[in-house]
This record gives sequence, structure tokens and C-alpha cells, in this order.
Amino acid sequence: FPINLQGFRLGRAAGVSGAIGSYFINPGEIVIICTGSQIAALSPYGTTLAVTNFPTLPNSGEQVWLQDASGKIMHAVEYNISWYQNAVKAEGGWSLEMIDAKNPCSGSSNWRASNQATGGTPGRANSIAAANRDQTAPQLISAFAPDANSLQLTFNEPLDSAGSVLSNAYSISNGIGSPVSVSLNAPLFTMATLQFNNPLLNGTIYTVTAAGARDCAGNQAGSNTIARVGLAQVPDSLDLIVNEILFNPKPQSVDYLEIYNNSNKILNAGNIYFTNRSSTTGNLGTLYPLSASNRLIFPGEFYVVTENPDLIKQQFTIKNPDAIVLAPTMPSFPDDKGSAVLLNQTGRIADELNYESRWHFALVDNEEGISLERIDYSNPTQTADNWTSAAASAGFGTPGYQNSQYRADVTAPAGSIVLNPQMFSPDNDGFEDFCLVEFRMNEPGYVANVTIYDAGGRPVRILQRNTTIGASGSFRWDGLNDKQQRVATGSYIVLFEVFNLQGKKQAFKKGVTVARKF
Repeated sequence: FPINLQGFRLGRAAGVSGAIGSYFINPGEIVIICTGSQIAALSPYGTTLAVTNFPTLPNSGEQVWLQDASGKIMHAVEYNISWYQNAVKAEGGWSLEMIDAKNPCSGSSNWRASNQATGGTPGRANSIAAANRDQTAPQLISAFAPDANSLQLTFNEPLDSAGSVLSNAYSISNGIGSPVSVSLNAPLFTMATLQFNNPLLNGTIYTVTAAGARDCAGNQAGSNTIARVGLAQVPDSLDLIVNEILFNPKPQSVDYLEIYNNSNKILNAGNIYFTNRSSTTGNLGTLYPLSASNRLIFPGEFYVVTENPDLIKQQFTIKNPDAIVLAPTMPSFPDDKGSAVLLNQTGRIADELNYESRWHFALVDNEEGISLERIDYSNPTQTADNWTSAAASAGFGTPGYQNSQYRADVTAPAGSIVLNPQMFSPDNDGFEDFCLVEFRMNEPGYVANVTIYDAGGRPVRILQRNTTIGASGSFRWDGLNDKQQRVATGSYIVLFEVFNLQGKKQAFKKGVTVARKF
């Protein structure tokens, strides 16, 4: 049936356009809407209607909608430059076209760059028009609790604004049950807000199920549509730690920073910031949020920020794609040395890493595209021996999952040292590439000397000299001598000597074997 466009407006976050004048658009008819100054240029292509304050449409992406005279949303889309799926056309001069107008809610799966040689098809059928039916159920991307009695569920596509507001379409575990009310957030209708009577409790992880949610095409989510949620807490020092960093990417690639939730708390990435520190003044740089929206990081989870998640997913093996998150702006991570700082919402530093390229495995010829991995969560961040190159067997990076060089702390008995492992092969393949000399003293305040001797009693590596140590910790031997050359295969002795200002002395000897794979 014909629809009178009088009073209709185009909108975006910054505001809405002026109203369209009276015009009856017939079934199947196409009209062009533009600013008044472009009427003459676009009229030859078809019926053209002008509005004042035509919305600015940024190249990178924007949320834009069409509303009727009463303000009711008729259709909305949040386009993104990635929808082109064509690097040349994404540079400019080409329009994005909808594939199937009978499937208007599917987002990126229903849009592509125009195939028309002139760059677009204003006023007539799209060049890529085809049947593209939506047969996929909506997916629940994330859940967030803004307070103890409400949840915000984010889906990957718009929901049916009638069928998806029924309370029995959702349920929350641990006795919370179904919500008392559900509302969908305009204009995209990709977020549902649930209100319930029984409050969430701090420190409890809940499961929310959205089995009854439906998309615009009527596809129902089903019982497997679930997400974890809980009340977020403020991270304290070392609740959130820097776990991996790629600061020297390959040409045409980008940096990334991996963060690990080292606590029992649920943390909100939207309230956590990261930055670097000036090497000249020592001042912190501009603070950037880890997430542009509320996003929970659960205990034991990894979270990776980068300016181009697609490039990182192409370059590395990705076991959890959801852990790779877009950061519109990243602080600078220089190739030689730099810093990465995490801060909570009060400005308190949760963790800080001041890295150097020399922390890489010494025999790595080219450090480009190789991330620096943390070895042990419990050892201090700012310890060079707690960092090494990602293994070749892992593709030189493990964004979003456990580090290839991860080594859990083996607690040495009081007053002793432990070698972990006692046989290792320093070839950076990700399997026992180094030996950790772990120690535990009966009291703090000792100074340590650690020397590696060959089977003939000759010193080959001075690992530490007059180093102040705490009550416990570890040092790393990478199988190299003092000239940064590989030592021969065979048996070696680790001599660990300590003394303090009260005249106490202790010496420990342990054997270790260097092996090679042939």
C-alpha cells in the first residue's frame, strides 16, 4: 500500500534531519533522500526528496535510521566499513547495497559493496539484489548487569519488538527466574533490558537463557542461547594483569595487548583503562577504555585489544574469537622498548609492564610478528625472567588463550631451590624451552649469586650476580652462555649462593640437562 512520507526523518546519534515533505511512495518504489544542494545532481537517477540537516555519514561507520512523523522507528542500520568486504571499494567511491530488501534486519550478512561500474545504483534496484533469506536464529553476544535488579542482553541482530518482550522468553539461574518486564532498546532493537525482583549477589556468576527471543524473520533463539553474567567489581592491584603483548607486528599488521583476569572478581572492561607512560617525563599518556561498551571479563578469562581484530585473526591461531576486541584507538607500543599500563575506574594502577625487545629469546633472528608472553601469573610483572618469546609451534602468538610459554609456579620447599624442568631443549618450540631456577628462602633480605657450570666445572653463564631477592621467586636460564651462544648438550650444575647482612650464607647445587631435538 502507498505510504505518505510526510514528516518522516532520517536520524543518527547526533540528531535527526528536517522532515520530508508530502509524498506517497508506492509499493516497490524507490526514492532518493538527500540534502537540498544535491537535488540537481541526483534527480536524473530517480525521484529525489530533500531534507534539511541531512545526517553526516562517516566512512568508518554509523547508526542511521528512518522514523515516521510520530517518531516511531521504521528501519535502522548500523553500517561498518568492513561490510564492503573489498579493500579497494572500501577506500571510497562505492556505495553499500542491501542484498535482499525482504530481509532488512540481518545487518552485515545482507550488505555488500555495489557491483555497478559507476559505484552505486541510486533510484533503481540494487546491483547485488538477490534472495538472501534469514534462517539463522539470533545469537546472544553478551550480558551485563547495570545494577542488582536488571540485565542488558546484547544480540547480534535486531529482535522482533513484539515477540521478544515476553517475560517467559528469558530466565536467570540461581533462583532469579524469569524477569518481571522486558523492553527492547531502539533504534536497532539488538539490546533487551530485563527487570526482575530477586537481586543478584556479589561474587556469584549467573547464567541467563534467552530461549524465546526471536529475530525479525521469526527465528527463535532456542535453549542453547545462554550467557554468563554477574555484578562487576572494581579491580585492585594485580587483579587484572598484562599477559602478552605484540609491540613489533609484521608489516601491514597491528599491535595487540592481552590482559588476564587474575582474580575471583567479575570485571567490567568498560570501566578499565589502558595507556602507556612517557619515557622522558614518566607521565601517563591518554587513557583509553578497554571496551567502548560494558563488557564483562570473568575470572580466568583472557581479553585482547587491538585496532584490527580481523588482521589478528588472520595472522594467529584463534581459539576464542570473542576474546579479540576492537580498540578504536591504541596507545603507542614502540618496537625497542615501551610500556603498557592498566588502571581501574578510580585511576589506580592495576598492573604495569615496561618491556624491552631484548626480553625476546636471544636466538630469534627477526622479532617482527612475535609476541612477548608472560610465563607465570604469580611472578612479578616487571621481571625480565618472567617474559619470553611466544613459541614457533604456536605461530609466535597466542592471543585470547593460555600462553605457549606458560609455566605454573612450582613452589619450592622452604630453604631450597627447584629446577623446572630438570631437562630442557632451548629451541623456542613451546615445549620446555627454558629452565626456571625457583627458590624459597626461610626469610627475606638475601642477596643471590647464580652461576651455571658445565660438567667439567667451568662457569658458562653468570645468571645473577649480587641480586637482592625476596622470600621466593625464580630466575630463567635460556640455555645460552655468557656470549649468548647455545651451550652444548649435556649435564650442567646450577650453583645458587645466598647471603645476608647478618652473615648468614647458604649454597644449593642442582643438576640440569640441556637436550636437543634432532
